[in-house]
Amino acid sequence: MKKYHFPVLIEQDEDGMYVGLVPDLKGCHTQAKTLSELERRLREAIKLCLLVEKIHVRQNKFVGVHQLEIAV
Repeated sequence: MKKYHFPVLIEQDEDGMYVGLVPDLKGCHTQAKTLSELERRLREAIKLCLLVEKIHVRQNKFVGVHQLEIAV
């Protein structure tokens, strides 16, 4: 069984829901009320995306995340 490592972006929307996005898998995202529920749903979503994505999956090395504040 092949193992993958995917960076996941997690944000919290204005309603308090957690939203998770997997940038390496096109269209792979989900949401949940708690972080633990989000992790479970992300694992399910990634497995489904890998089943559908029958081509080579990019495996980029995670470096870090920055949040920038821009005044316009």
